[in-house]
Formats: sequence, C-alpha cells, structure tokens
Amino acid sequence: MFAPGTEVSQEAAGVAGVMLVPTRFVWPYGGRRVFLTGSFTRWSEYLPMSPVEGCPRVFQVICSLAPGLHQYKFYVDGEWKHDECQPSVTGNYGIVNTIYLTREPNPLPPLLSPRTPNSRMSMDVDNEAFQHVVAVSDGTVQDAALRISEADIKISRHRISGFLSAHTAYDLLPESGKVVALDVNLPVKQAFHVLYEQGISVAPLWDSFSGRFVGVLSALDFILILRELGNHGSNLTEEELETHTISAWKEGKQQIYRQLDEHGRPVQRCIIHAGPYESLKDVALKILQNKVSTVPIIHSTVQDGAFPQLLHLASLSGILRCICRHFRHSSSSLPILQQPICKIPLGTWVPRIGDQSERPLAMLRPNASLSLALSLLVQAEVSSIPIVDDNDSLVDTYSRSDITALAKDRIYAQIHLDEISIHQALQLGQDANSPNGFFNGQRCQMCLRTDPLQKVMEKLANPGVRRVIIVEAGSKRVEGIISLSDVIRFLLD
Repeated sequence: MFAPGTEVSQEAAGVAGVMLVPTRFVWPYGGRRVFLTGSFTRWSEYLPMSPVEGCPRVFQVICSLAPGLHQYKFYVDGEWKHDECQPSVTGNYGIVNTIYLTREPNPLPPLLSPRTPNSRMSMDVDNEAFQHVVAVSDGTVQDAALRISEADIKISRHRISGFLSAHTAYDLLPESGKVVALDVNLPVKQAFHVLYEQGISVAPLWDSFSGRFVGVLSALDFILILRELGNHGSNLTEEELETHTISAWKEGKQQIYRQLDEHGRPVQRCIIHAGPYESLKDVALKILQNKVSTVPIIHSTVQDGAFPQLLHLASLSGILRCICRHFRHSSSSLPILQQPICKIPLGTWVPRIGDQSERPLAMLRPNASLSLALSLLVQAEVSSIPIVDDNDSLVDTYSRSDITALAKDRIYAQIHLDEISIHQALQLGQDANSPNGFFNGQRCQMCLRTDPLQKVMEKLANPGVRRVIIVEAGSKRVEGIISLSDVIRFLLD
C-alpha cells in the first residue's frame, strides 16, 4: 500500500533545535509481526513493534516526534490496520490514526515492570485492553474528551434505580447452592477452619437458644483476633482459642473496642438482614449504609420472625450482576456505560503531584510486615491493599479474606505478625494441592483508565471480585482502584 522510499526515517531528526517528544504507540490486538509507520517516517520506513513482557498480544514502540500533528498506521501480519479506539481521519492512505503533540516532552514510564523475585503473576490481565491514550498536552497525559455530562448521569441513574426498585431479593437466589451458617457456641478456632475449608469469608451466626440468627462472623473478626493474640497486654491467649466460643469473642470484642451503652453493658446489636420481598435497591442501600459486605436474606412464615429460613447471602456483586444482565443488550439506554472510567467521578485515584484534596491510595511493598497490612486494612476501612514493587507496578493484592488462609494447619500459631512479610504470608496461604493455590486468576482484576464503565462493572460482577485496580498500560503502575461499593454508590447517588 505504501511504496518504499529512501527518505530519512525521522523527519524531525533533521530539524535543528526541535524539542522531540518521546511518544509510546501501542497495538493491543495481537498478531505475529507488527510494524508502525506514519507521516513521521514519511510513510517510507516500518518501525518494528515489540510485545510487552507478560502480555504477548500487546505490541509497543517509542518514537521521538516533533511537536505538531502526525498520522500513523499499523502493519499487522501483512495487512494494514488502524486502531478504531484512537482518533482517525480518512486521507490518501485510507483511514489513519492521528496524534497531536505540543512542545513539552512527556517523560515516559519504564517499558516493562521489573519482576519481584518469586512473585506469582496470576493477575487477570485482559491483553486486548492494553490501549494507551497518547494525546499529550503541556507535558501531561490528558483525557481525550471532557467529563461526562450531568444529564447523562441523571438519566442512567434514573433507569437503574427504576430497575432495582422493580425487582426483589428473590432475583438474587441461585437455582441451586448452599449457605453456610455457624452456631454461636462453636469455638472460634473451629469456625475459622470452616471458613477456610468452605472458601468463604463471612457466615451468619445461629443462636439455637433463641432460635434466631444473631449476627455474622467475618474475616475482619479473624484479623482482630490475630491482632489481640499479638498484643502482649491481651487477655486472649492461643490456648483459649481452642475453647473460646464465637459468642464469647463477640462479647469480648465489644469490651475491647468500647462498644458499650451508658451503663457499661455491651450494646445489643440486631443482625442486619433483608426479606425476600424487599427491593434490590433497598438491599443495596442496607449494605452501603451499614458498611457490610453481605446481608442475609431471611424468610419466616410467622409474623414474629420465629422459625427463620436462611435463603441466601446478598452482596453488591450479585446486585451488580443483575444490572449487567438486564442492560447487556440495551446498553444504549444507559449513556454512562460506554464512557471511560477516567471521565466518571468514581473510585480512589493516586493523587496528582501537589494535590492535597484527594484521599491517598494505600499501597504496600511485598516486604512490608503482615502486621502493617492488617492494621491498614482495619484503620483505613478498606477490604484490599495493592502490593506494588519499587516502581509502583502491581505485583499482587492483600485482602481481608486472605487472612482465613492462616487457619490452615494452625499457621497463625506458628508466626509473628511483625516478623512475617506480606509476600511470605501469601506463600504460606497457598494450597499445596492446587497448582494455583489461592491465586485463581481473580486475585488482581485490572483495567485501564480508558476502559468503559460497562467493562469494569462486568469484572466486578464476577463472584469473589470486590475491586478492580486501575493500572497504566505496559508498566502496570497503579493509578487507582474501584470497588463494588464505589460503583453501586455512584449508580444510586
């Protein structure tokens, strides 16, 4: 298509005094051999593109370009192609992509993410998603368009609210499945073994004396217990865990954390639950307002609530799955679904330099202590912490639910929280009977700032996924994090 020539490869190279702008071009759609050409090579030289380490379907090359407007195109396995997700025009060479560069160069991040020794790259990487926005202005990467309009947000929220109000918790019930409940008189140690063996992080608590469900036991309880065991001034000892019941722990927890009434008695808290006929919107609001991960769906045929039946554990993931399923084939009715997440006020992002208004994003290195990680999970009230290398590139995550793995073979009794690193804790938690252990491909769900909201929602709708980490293309440098509660709160706000 483009006739070869003998012109110089970089037309800007012969222009004296021109400040060149390093610019990364990315072809994220796969191929065996990929080349780049454009007006900056006078359409006469084909620049070979290299696959990104760990992402064989993603090809990239960096060119130093003069400021101004450039056109370019890709040559993939003998065929000319353009990237439909980037700006384009039709000209003498068919449809070509365009890029406009201003005068100031933009420092590029490292091409590849240095590997952490013994790290397990089990993160769920969507190779086709590694696109890069290369619109550069004043030395910073800019969003390709303005933020989404308030009118589009209002329309989308109205339609989603109407859907959730018209459907009930019954729509969350699976055709088949099981719900694990624990008796409050079960020893704490045995309870956490059950959570680990069943692969769950939360279970409702049943009081056989009153004949009612009275609360839930979660991974956060195990975190607090381990911190108490590591506290030299604690009244709780490892030996007591053998006989210490869930009920006794809950009462002791109220004493420890001063959850007392004006008479010094433990505050009597009712279990947060929902009925099968409550709307999905009401269930979602209960989860958000009470800052819990799940709400038991309980049904009773008696007016006073006696003889309750535990039907399901409702979560924001299940509710989001209903939304995705309903609007999958009518996404045009929700204008926000196809908008890039960088245009939507959503999630927690790494603050820009000098910006003091944004909440900082908590991240830790693999060699940080497990004690520090647990403290951060509790104090920051987050469910997961990105684990990054020295370049802030994503290596792994540590979540509240990971703590239950320490119940295996009484690992918790053989370690000191201050002396074991996060990396070592994750290694100890690996299941020796599985080649992937706990790293089942869903540990680190990732996306790019240019990914549409619908894609992020579908990732979060998968069972067991509670957050998606926003990374930079190629380097996997962490840029932000979006949780389930972020998305649902935004949709219902």
